[in-house]
Amino acid sequence: MLAEQSTVIAAQELRAYQGGFFRVLVSPEQTDGNFALVDFTLPKGSEPPRHVHGHEDETFYLLEGSVEFEIGNAIVLGKVGQAVFAPRTVAHQFRIQSEQARMLTLITPGDFVNFFREFSVSIDQEPITIQAPQGPPPTDVLDRLVARMTERFGVRFA
Repeated sequence: MLAEQSTVIAAQELRAYQGGFFRVLVSPEQTDGNFALVDFTLPKGSEPPRHVHGHEDETFYLLEGSVEFEIGNAIVLGKVGQAVFAPRTVAHQFRIQSEQARMLTLITPGDFVNFFREFSVSIDQEPITIQAPQGPPPTDVLDRLVARMTERFGVRFA
């Protein structure tokens, strides 16, 4: 069935997330769950803690800024035009080195994009400025976030 679908995909779902925003360019619904492609623009300070995906690989392709990736024991300084691969079951994190960074994230399989959807809000246009959240989220939100990551998405913190 996938081969019968159009090769031009017009999904441009725009959402605010962690002081920045993202666009779902290709959704898992469009690929029979095989992958999702997301265009993230995030401010320095909005990075996730070190974590391990039980189900997904992530590939990050840098479009703007610089980002330090820690994948297992390796540290890689990603620059524009470089891709960094974080395989499933390997602990990883990233730290934005510039004021903000923009990267394409390929999630395989694609279901984990639903975590980002769940913890973001739909917006009509890109924000003029972006800024990292000041302090942690409220305890009830943080508890729900951790529970969803571990129970629904099979992600654990390392």
